[in-house]
Amino acid sequence: MAGSPAIRRANYTGAIYGSLLAASVVVGAAAGSHGDVEVDPLRLSGLLVATGLVFWLAHAYAHVVGARLREAALDAPEIRRVIRGEWPLLQAALPPAATALLFGLFGAGNATAAWAALVAALAGQVGWASITTFRAGASASLLVLTAAVNLVLGLLIVVLKAALHH
Repeated sequence: MAGSPAIRRANYTGAIYGSLLAASVVVGAAAGSHGDVEVDPLRLSGLLVATGLVFWLAHAYAHVVGARLREAALDAPEIRRVIRGEWPLLQAALPPAATALLFGLFGAGNATAAWAALVAALAGQVGWASITTFRAGASASLLVLTAAVNLVLGLLIVVLKAALHH
């Protein structure tokens, strides 16, 4: 089974979604009511991991329930397969969380740590989307378009959040 295409293939969709989710968490948590950054790097890191964990479990649960509705039997190996398959969603939150934590440990201020975590999340989103496009054998122009679209989606979160605070 370990050599099957379903096991070998990474869940790039989950990784892209998880990176976008992480960027949203950073922007939502880091922007204070007057443009200041109220959340410290340790708390931001914890929030990123906790949010990733909740969404990972929610996605796995939704897939298990969906499989249960389609099939008469649902066994433990299938549940483990689903949980492993959704792992990239949580995994995508770890680099931004680690970035915030490291910046905080090295004495960076709240805003610097938040910006670094946001850059890590957006880089993850663009990176995973680009890897997906590349592995699909897409042309160079489609690869560039994919990277640009994902960057715009990530930056749109930042712009919308900024607009809501003004």
